[in-house]
Amino acid sequence: MREQQTPLSRLKRLLRELSRFGAVGGFGFLVSVAVFNLCLHTFQLASVRSGVIATVAAICCNYVGHRYFTYRHADKDRVRREVVLFLVFSGFGLVIENGILAVSHYALGFTSPLADNIAKNLVGLGVASAFRFWSFRTWVFRTPPESSAGRLLGLPREEEREDRRVLLK
Repeated sequence: MREQQTPLSRLKRLLRELSRFGAVGGFGFLVSVAVFNLCLHTFQLASVRSGVIATVAAICCNYVGHRYFTYRHADKDRVRREVVLFLVFSGFGLVIENGILAVSHYALGFTSPLADNIAKNLVGLGVASAFRFWSFRTWVFRTPPESSAGRLLGLPREEEREDRRVLLK
C-alpha cells in the first residue's frame, strides 16, 4: 500500500520536481536563445519566425531531458501517447511564447533586438513555462497506477513489474 503523504513530503517532492523541470528548462532556454539570435542576426529571419524555429529546437531538447531526468519515474508503457501529448502541450506553449513576441513586436511596436529577446525569452517563456509545468505533470508524464494485484500482495513497484513481465511471457 502507498504511504500517507504529509504536506511537507508533498512540498519537498514538488520542489524536487520543479528544480529538475527548471534544470531541463534552463538548458532549453540556452538552446532557444542561441537559435533565436542565430536566426535573427545571422540569417536575418523575421522575429516571430526566428522565435518559432528556436522554440521547436528547444522542445526537441526538452523532451529528452524531461523523459529521462525530470519525469524518469513516469509510466513508460504508453510512450506514443506521451509524445503526442508532449507535442500538443508544447505547441500550446509555442503559441503562448511567440504570441507574446508577436504582440510586442507588431502591435506594441517594440522592434529592437533587445525588446524581441525580452518579449520572447523572458515574458513569453515565463508564461509558457508555467503552462508547460502544469500540463506536463498533469497530463503527459503521469505516474503509473499500482495494479490491484500488486497492492493486494504488497509488492514493491519493481517486483510488481517483474512479476507482470513473467506473466506476459
